[in-house]
Amino acid sequence: MKVFKFGGASVSSVERIKGLKDIVQQYSTEQLVIIISAMGKTTNGLEKVASAFFAEKKDEALQLFNIIKQQHLTTAKYILIKEYNDCYAQLNDFFTEIEWLLHDKPVRPFDYYYDQIVCAGELFSTCIISYFLKEEGITNNWLDVRDLLRTDNNYRDAAIDWSYSSAKVTAAIPPLKGQITITQGFIGATDDNESTTLGREGSDYTAAVFANMLDADSLTIWKDVEGVLSADPKIFPEATHLNELSYAEVIEMAYYGAQVIHPKTIKPLQNKHIPLLVKCFLNVLLPGTIIHEKSGKNLPPIIVLKNNQVMLHLKTPDFSFINGAPFNNIYRLMEKSKINPNLIQSGAIGVEICIDNHPDKIAAFAQEASSFFDVQVEKELTLLTIRHYNEAIVTSLRSNKNILLQQQTRDTLQWVYSGE
Repeated sequence: MKVFKFGGASVSSVERIKGLKDIVQQYSTEQLVIIISAMGKTTNGLEKVASAFFAEKKDEALQLFNIIKQQHLTTAKYILIKEYNDCYAQLNDFFTEIEWLLHDKPVRPFDYYYDQIVCAGELFSTCIISYFLKEEGITNNWLDVRDLLRTDNNYRDAAIDWSYSSAKVTAAIPPLKGQITITQGFIGATDDNESTTLGREGSDYTAAVFANMLDADSLTIWKDVEGVLSADPKIFPEATHLNELSYAEVIEMAYYGAQVIHPKTIKPLQNKHIPLLVKCFLNVLLPGTIIHEKSGKNLPPIIVLKNNQVMLHLKTPDFSFINGAPFNNIYRLMEKSKINPNLIQSGAIGVEICIDNHPDKIAAFAQEASSFFDVQVEKELTLLTIRHYNEAIVTSLRSNKNILLQQQTRDTLQWVYSGE
């Protein structure tokens, strides 16, 4: 059994959807489980719908959602003939579910509504692609992943109930050579059947979860790049292709913010020694990158940038030492506010914490932390991480940067800086 994951870019146009079909046909004699993300920028569009709804701008939310709805119907019309009516009926059920919600008034936290709305993107895309494959003579079984992956109710970053979910997944997808299963990444559901999401880019994680539960031979993530690169080529044109990486190296890259692999993806694979292949759907002949237990040799500097960062400056108001109870309070408040630090540096009476910019979480944290600390919040920062750095790359990247914080180990150098 092989698990394939296709991201939003791989299904962003009619031509790319047809390319997906060509890839699937090459493996049609094997059992495939195919995890598919929302098409193109659909998730971003649905986020705008959720924000408008929560701001009680019903008409705007409905208009924004109608644009997304028509885009998917247009795609379906382009690629379907005999299967269109059945596809439309299923899509319409999904559309109606969201439109009913948009006619209500928000009475629960934003993250709840975010998940109920944004999860629709994956349902739309997998529905269309499942029917397209049928139209092309490729029999497949479409599954709603919300019936399989049970999660807690930590909306926007839900945790999977592994025991319950594994039983459901293995029952729904028994070993059967030649069987093709289509389902969604990124989403799950609580035991009250409320939709949840697993965090941005969570489709990679979903694919790893399925690979683990089904004891797959491998997981292949199909992307629009030749494999894993040493940096984002749009920012660093000199970025090089990495043929081979270890699980440990990729976990480090993901932790520091590399977008090529979701941070939680590796652990389910490493636990069962399942190799991860990152391949290019634009040219299947390229070797891609293999990620497994072996260490990659002679790795070049690997550069990871995280924009839209916020620095929390915390100091004890009476100049008491930060260690002990004050430090414990910081971690307690971060857990309570669901804040994940990207970098922490402590001094005698203060702590600097670099985090992603989530205004609601930051406000809640800062308000409660002000009972113990003097709190300052600094925004519009960038976190740069260099793995396997050398003097030349450090000199090159340090230029014209107002560095506010630096951490350095033998393998990794990190800067938090303002400006370009």
